[in-house]
Amino acid sequence: MATLTVWKFSTPEGAEEVLTKLTQLQKERLIEIKDAATVSWAMGKKKPKTKQAVNLAGLGALDGAFWGLLFGLIFFCPIFGIAVGASMGALSGSLGDYGINDNFINDVKSKVTEGTSALFLFTGDVTIDKVEDALGGVTAELIQSNLTHEEEAKLKEHFSPEA
Repeated sequence: MATLTVWKFSTPEGAEEVLTKLTQLQKERLIEIKDAATVSWAMGKKKPKTKQAVNLAGLGALDGAFWGLLFGLIFFCPIFGIAVGASMGALSGSLGDYGINDNFINDVKSKVTEGTSALFLFTGDVTIDKVEDALGGVTAELIQSNLTHEEEAKLKEHFSPEA
């Protein structure tokens, strides 16, 4: 089963920088990245820039339609209108299988703002202590995950600004 985590960074470049580091760690077999996407919101821009990571392991677990739907629900819904909004509502119900619900969407929407970035990760096996060591001074806020409370607390302890 894949683990979904969403990490917020205090700079527009933070998510891309960490994804680059994690990609290297995947080559060392310390983390299995099944799929990933980033959101970067530069200062002065009206909306964020989204990017799906491609070819991390040859085949992504998800396709662009998943990320498009998710990011559409989080950042661009007012643009779609009522007719498309109704079909998006029906489609969004299927996201519940991934632990993505209205609380998830609203939490991400409220925290990923101008001047920040976010990394959306689907991971398999992780050698957590070695990944933590390799990321050293990285500071990020864990916004959402489908981890247990204990697993989530350990990640927050290591990466959160309050740590």
